[in-house]
Amino acid sequence: MSHPCLSCGACCAYFRVSFHWSEADPALGGRVPPALTVPLRAHELAMRGTEGGAAPRCIALDADIGRYSRCSIHPVRPQACRDVPASWEFGAPSPQCDKSRIAHGLQALTPADWAWREAANDRQGPPGSGAAGDDAPSDDTPPPALPPPVAA
Repeated sequence: MSHPCLSCGACCAYFRVSFHWSEADPALGGRVPPALTVPLRAHELAMRGTEGGAAPRCIALDADIGRYSRCSIHPVRPQACRDVPASWEFGAPSPQCDKSRIAHGLQALTPADWAWREAANDRQGPPGSGAAGDDAPSDDTPPPALPPPVAA
């Protein structure tokens, strides 16, 4: 079983994705590709395809809604996208997720849609045990050094 978002994509084809312009300004540390955005208001940009109209669809969405889905800029997606959780992923419903899924003819997610993750966690064993899927080091190796901060 995989993450429900990988077979959905409804939120990316339902809501306008708007955010502060600095998220697309590389000089200020912005990582959203500017070419995929359009001006919205004085201090806001929107992802192309979501800025208006009856059928929004983010330009970064590669999906057949309800069958497969991926964000082509997932590691650098806007904060607005990061802020929309899948329903029940963190133990609570998500009105945005539910509304967009229902609009696309999909059922809202339930806690049962996350049972696969709980089962996978149960098989992993305690952190540091070296069990399958465990990211924690099993020895006393220090974590890698962080890069120096970037001056604004």
